[in-house]
Amino acid sequence: MAETQFSLSGKIAVVTGASRGLGRQFALALARAGADVAITSRDAAHLADTQKAIETLGRRVFPVALDVREAASIAAMAEAVLRHYGQVDILVNNAGCNVRKPALDVTWDDWNLVLETNLRGPFFVAQAFAPKMIARGYGRIINIGSVTSVFGYAGIGPYCASRGGIKQLTMSLADEWGPHGITVNCLAPGWFRTAQNAVLYENAQWVDYITDRIPLKRPGQPQDLDGAVVFLASDASAYITGQTLLVDGGISTGATRATA
Repeated sequence: MAETQFSLSGKIAVVTGASRGLGRQFALALARAGADVAITSRDAAHLADTQKAIETLGRRVFPVALDVREAASIAAMAEAVLRHYGQVDILVNNAGCNVRKPALDVTWDDWNLVLETNLRGPFFVAQAFAPKMIARGYGRIINIGSVTSVFGYAGIGPYCASRGGIKQLTMSLADEWGPHGITVNCLAPGWFRTAQNAVLYENAQWVDYITDRIPLKRPGQPQDLDGAVVFLASDASAYITGQTLLVDGGISTGATRATA
């Protein structure tokens, strides 16, 4: 296989929620592979560190504000990116949030916050860029899901619903936009330490518990996702669409350890 199949040279990528965590990692991975990148955050000032890191790699970077819960913000972001770069080849729908509560304590506003951010937002961001992709006959859309796209966990009902929904949305858009040369896939990380779940990792007993259920015997490190996001963004995955790629150390096998 030619290495050029994984090259993103000459491509323009958009990564939402790129100020920190996995979003920042995705943006850097795409830049290392040769892409120029537009990065978003609700407050563009929070993108300074990511911007500097991408510039250090010798790639162009365009920071822009985006609140995925606001239609006007999505439209303004897409217009600004297209005006700046002229095209978008790759979209990574990463912006997300979580509310950790027992189901009986979840409020109407909690539900709306999570579903609007994690499911409605990605749909309308994709919709904002799809017309130009359709016109060019090319696009790579990567929706970020989670192991909860296929598993359910107590205490995060709205989050599980949103991640299951993004898996189904991915398949629907893949079917609809495939004839136009656009692939749509879901990248689903397992247990990675992020700002959203950092409180869990403060509990050594919980870390031991979850690690024991991961066949590779460790939680994920951010760089473990680099190959997957570049693969789905590149021509190496040209015949793959509508799929959910779990990068989870094997926890989705459902295996449990025998006790003595």
